[in-house]
Amino acid sequence: MAEKRTIELDLATTGLDPQGRPVRVPLAPEFRRPGATAVAEEEPLLGGEHMLLNLGPQHPATHGVLRLVVELDGEVVVRVVPHVGYLHSGFEKLGEYRQYNQIIPLTDRTDYLAPMSNNVGLTMAAEKLMGIEITERCKVLRLIACEMSRIISHLVWLGTTSIDIGAFTPFLWTFWQREKVYNLQEMWTGARLTTSVTRVGGLMADIPDGFTEGLREFCRGFPATIDEVDRALTRNAIWVGRTQGVGVLSAEEAINYSLSGPMLRASGVAYDVRKDRPYLDYETYDFDVAVGSAGDVYDRYLVRLEELRQSNRILEQALDRLPDGPINVSDPRVILPSKRAAMSDMEAMIFHFKQVMEGVKAPVGEAYFPIEGPKGELGNFLVSDGSAKPVRWRIRPPAFINLAALSKMSEGHLLSDLIAINASVDIVMGEVDR
Repeated sequence: MAEKRTIELDLATTGLDPQGRPVRVPLAPEFRRPGATAVAEEEPLLGGEHMLLNLGPQHPATHGVLRLVVELDGEVVVRVVPHVGYLHSGFEKLGEYRQYNQIIPLTDRTDYLAPMSNNVGLTMAAEKLMGIEITERCKVLRLIACEMSRIISHLVWLGTTSIDIGAFTPFLWTFWQREKVYNLQEMWTGARLTTSVTRVGGLMADIPDGFTEGLREFCRGFPATIDEVDRALTRNAIWVGRTQGVGVLSAEEAINYSLSGPMLRASGVAYDVRKDRPYLDYETYDFDVAVGSAGDVYDRYLVRLEELRQSNRILEQALDRLPDGPINVSDPRVILPSKRAAMSDMEAMIFHFKQVMEGVKAPVGEAYFPIEGPKGELGNFLVSDGSAKPVRWRIRPPAFINLAALSKMSEGHLLSDLIAINASVDIVMGEVDR
């Protein structure tokens, strides 16, 4: 039998230099074998050029047709450059050739996970431009639409991010609850994604029989699912290890990047349009704004989880105060007359014809209206020359602006952390590219 030979090796620990490159560092003398010399402090383990990696545009972890060009030093991210535009649809330019009510279907296709809140944002900007005050019932129903959209959006984010980090079961729980909200949207509008629920001056239709009962039943059962996700993830060692201290943005950095929504609040800035620039009587509802402190992936998760609870709380209050009455303003120059009136009254028929053919005209001027969308401040800016079509329609897309901080958050982290950081931004490429 051959003699067993051994060789004594110098032990060394591995660390990272300030640029995130791996280096060998000397051991303390008591761990060094006699006669061994210390290793040079800055001697790299492996030398070589940085590597460029294309992540996307067709990759499930990019959450849409997003291409990330990643510069790597080994497994450490040096730089990330997002390449957008693969889903460019020209929505804002199309809006300049359409009447205000005809623009509403375009808003469905921007953030297609929150179509109802997009409908509300555009319509309220047009109503501000035209000086229209909507009815009390319309206010409450629009608020219900916005909070349903927030729940859908956050549930999709929570489920898909869980898959990105390695937890599959929460995805099943969240998408099960999302289907319940989609069923309610379908009851109301006849569609699940492309809702087009609003009109300038009101809504396309009132809620049907059984809608309030269905929404109440959802609100009663929904907190149990949130609690289940909380128990599965919040104190899970793998989840905590993959999210805490990853993708950190300070409050100052978040403000400098013009972030909004959960991304901003997770960094400790308590800015919420519903509280700071109230609309739809949000100031009369009792709810809390979830704020983090560390500004990492873990805090973004906690903020969105709490926002699900708060949205459920708001929906319960809205159902309790939903008044009777009309959903549309009474001006026939803004809202189409009823079919009965159009078929029996000459003046109503004329208004019907003129509104369909010419559209609702806005006075000369401009208006900007922000709402708190699921991803942050969603703003619509309209410029009118007095016609029925805007001269300029500009969207403030929160997902596009939040994406700008991706490179800053990712520098110095491992490639696997980039997946979690990108997911924490919660992008929808229909809104990013427009």
